[in-house]
Amino acid sequence: MATLGRACLILSLLVAAYGLAAGIAAWRLKRRDLAESARRAVYALAALLTIAMAIVEVAFIRNDFSFVVVASHSSRTTPEQFKLAAMWSSQEGSLLLWAWLLSLWSSLVLFLTRKRMRDVAPVATAVLSGFATFFVALLVFAASPFQTVAVAPEDGTGLNPLLRHAAMLIHPPMLYSGYTLFAIPFAFAVGALAVRRIDADWITATRRFALAAWLFLGIGIVLGARWSYAELGWGGYWAWDPVENASLLPWLTGTAFLHSVMIQEKRGMLKVWNVSLVLATGILAILGTFLVRSGVLDSIHAFGASTLGGPFVALIVALIVLSIWLVASRAAMLRSEHRLDSLVSREAIFLFNNLVFVGLAFVVFFGTFFPLITEALGNKRALGPPWFDRITTPLALVLVALAGIAPLIAWRRATVANLRRNFAVPVGVGVAVAVALIAAGGVAQKPFSLTMFALAAFVVAGVAQEAWRGTRARRAMSGEAPPLALVSLVRRNRRRYGGYVVHLGIALLFCGVAASSAFQHERDVRLRPGQSAHVGHYDVTYLAPIGRVARKDGRIERIMLGARLAVGTHGAKDRHVIEPTRSYYPQDAPFAPVSAMFDGETETQVQLESGLRRDFWVAVEPDVPTLLLPRARYFDRQLVKAISDGRLKSADEQVLAFNQLLQRLVDEYVAERPAAPFRVIDSPMVTWIWLGGLVVFLGGLISLWPGADAARRRVTAGYAARVARELGRA
Repeated sequence: MATLGRACLILSLLVAAYGLAAGIAAWRLKRRDLAESARRAVYALAALLTIAMAIVEVAFIRNDFSFVVVASHSSRTTPEQFKLAAMWSSQEGSLLLWAWLLSLWSSLVLFLTRKRMRDVAPVATAVLSGFATFFVALLVFAASPFQTVAVAPEDGTGLNPLLRHAAMLIHPPMLYSGYTLFAIPFAFAVGALAVRRIDADWITATRRFALAAWLFLGIGIVLGARWSYAELGWGGYWAWDPVENASLLPWLTGTAFLHSVMIQEKRGMLKVWNVSLVLATGILAILGTFLVRSGVLDSIHAFGASTLGGPFVALIVALIVLSIWLVASRAAMLRSEHRLDSLVSREAIFLFNNLVFVGLAFVVFFGTFFPLITEALGNKRALGPPWFDRITTPLALVLVALAGIAPLIAWRRATVANLRRNFAVPVGVGVAVAVALIAAGGVAQKPFSLTMFALAAFVVAGVAQEAWRGTRARRAMSGEAPPLALVSLVRRNRRRYGGYVVHLGIALLFCGVAASSAFQHERDVRLRPGQSAHVGHYDVTYLAPIGRVARKDGRIERIMLGARLAVGTHGAKDRHVIEPTRSYYPQDAPFAPVSAMFDGETETQVQLESGLRRDFWVAVEPDVPTLLLPRARYFDRQLVKAISDGRLKSADEQVLAFNQLLQRLVDEYVAERPAAPFRVIDSPMVTWIWLGGLVVFLGGLISLWPGADAARRRVTAGYAARVARELGRA
């Protein structure tokens, strides 16, 4: 199987390189047959990489530890669903996933455009094949997932416990889908500039791919935030980690691009801006992939230091040079067809919106790479979350304000009457919410949060007003019932109203961020059984310690130590019981020193009680060094003495004795009822972040989903083309 996999990778490299060469030759020689051959090479590449993916996944499912990647990232005790996802927890597997997804999306876009943009497609094919050549070359020469050992170990190292989360099944594929989908508009932008075709056809051909990239990358980012919140023991959902920031950068510039292309399509403006944004987004997607693999910045998400940093830097530099040269050499052709008529217009709001998005991207980029900048200057320093929060919070407020203004203001030039008619109700609602919150007390001391709540109310009121007006107009024309009229309105204007839903979701999401960051109560307490603590709106009582030894197929999977807590709102009699735990995974299996159970990977099982108003979050960290390690080392000595004395002769007897000592260790920990340290958090409105994310993605799906009118237009166009061909023959 490994030999077949290696053969697939070598053939993939040859096919990708051929697609690159054939695409360039088709462009330079104006050879349609070569362009067709290059396109089919991409199809072949997708088929070969699909076979390679299947081989690796089968190796994980079958516990084939002769594969180095399987032995390093899986084990017999790894749950079955995570064996499938373990592939992309490795550097080799994630590179293969990247190349495979790129080949699939490239095949799809080249199939859909096979009869369109015949001058641009060969260059785009060459660019996409070039990306594939780079990644497959890394797989062949530097990080092959098909490396094997002559003698397979009995068991593997196992999957990192932090990765044993439901988000692992979809978070990395979503991120990589976003990264690879952004390569599509990048490639077609390069193709359009190369052939000096500066109209909006390349935007129209790739808009859905750009929107899908934005959607998938956004889903990946929110899933990652949720994963951190529910899995890691620090209790946050965004730490401004370099790898987190790397995924945010192309999303920010991609969002700016999706806004500004509407101006180019409607007014022929911002052509330089659009190509620059889409080229920057493609490069930032490669940069995000680079940061995970290079080890140049410290991150809990990175694979660590590797030899892949050099090739990625060379690729990024080449892409930057190519992009700058293309834009500079075509600058005269990219002049806008119209000028901005007024600063009080939708075009101006979109332009301001893009400036803020790019400003946010610059702030995140600068803060992320600040350690490298200062290290080059001889004094390495890093910028922490307080710096990011201080700079990005005002920009976030401006973004939410612009999200509310954009749907309400007219194109070209807004009149005073238009402003009064469209803004009176939303502004009034925003002011009323601000006044009500100030009167209620507690919020006035948090001006940024107060402003965010008022702006969010303004956005919600504006979207509701536009939906109500559109529904009323639809009813007047069709006589439909209000719900049906609203559905029909959205179906006929998917892009417009999908965007409104996205703005609504962004407002809800930022409300959750503002409330949870400004009004969170966090406390680290050490309790003995029977003791209580008050945190925010909750009372917590430590009832008893708990301990379990989890086994799978007769093998020890982990030790779980934790606590049983009674939790209820302050002053309430009704309480419910929760059990936060911390798991300890063995370094070796099935037999090792007892103390080695605490030398391997650990995982915190957070107990999370979510609600629309607030979340209760608690984690425990048993005092292993003081309470358990000394006794475990005593058991180690007993075990070694019993083996040396000949009392435990066979391997089965040794494993049985080991299991008995381990169970005794856990039982004695529970019987002693020791004190334990807890981190307890009362965080308001965190659920609104996830709800806002769902609303954003719903809006993205509405905008992305093809309408019936578009399908009819495609059918009509195809029928007209057939009629034209028949008339031509006649």
